[in-house]
Amino acid sequence: MSNKLQKRFDELEAEHVAVISTKYSTYSEMFGSSEQVDNEKFLQWCIKAKNLINKSCGTDSEHYKAFEKAEGGSGWSGSFSRCKEMGAVFLATKNDFEGGYLNSYKNLIQAEVFDSELEQASELLGSGYYVASAVIAGTVLETALRDLCDKESIPHGKLDKMNSDLAKAGVFNKIVQKQITSYAGIRNSAAHGKSSEFTADDVKLMISGITQFLVTYLA
Repeated sequence: MSNKLQKRFDELEAEHVAVISTKYSTYSEMFGSSEQVDNEKFLQWCIKAKNLINKSCGTDSEHYKAFEKAEGGSGWSGSFSRCKEMGAVFLATKNDFEGGYLNSYKNLIQAEVFDSELEQASELLGSGYYVASAVIAGTVLETALRDLCDKESIPHGKLDKMNSDLAKAGVFNKIVQKQITSYAGIRNSAAHGKSSEFTADDVKLMISGITQFLVTYLA
């Protein structure tokens, strides 16, 4: 669990309480009385909460969809009612995040993609296309590093930069960092058509190493 994301969930939970506390009543001839909250504070919280839900579980998740539905409201609902409904979705997301359920869902989907791509890399290797195999395996590795950076709120960058930043953050040790550097070197050589700089056996070890890396750090 990312400490930075956890801290952000805690901050926005407290901010939601503050928004709710601004409740006031209004009256109009057309709609009668309604309960509202401070519009500016509510809008600011909404944007930040929506962004956090996106980061933690993605736009295709039930949590994000439920938040958007609550954001739209139902009929003539005052902002206080919408704020309460959105807060309920936010807290449900926070609870699932703390329980590790959001990571499990996202990792399951990503694991299926990775498995498919690594399987393709293995098939190409078996057919003698070890250069293309290395390129695909390297793409899987780079995507995995991006996912780890997202978890740690580390900015994306080139593969070597993300590798270094993740090691500095303590996500993995120097030995793993060196292994990734080695895989990145093979991928770069393959991408530039320098097939003489590595062998099919190197690619076989690369695929095996990346598979183990995914199991260890993204499972």
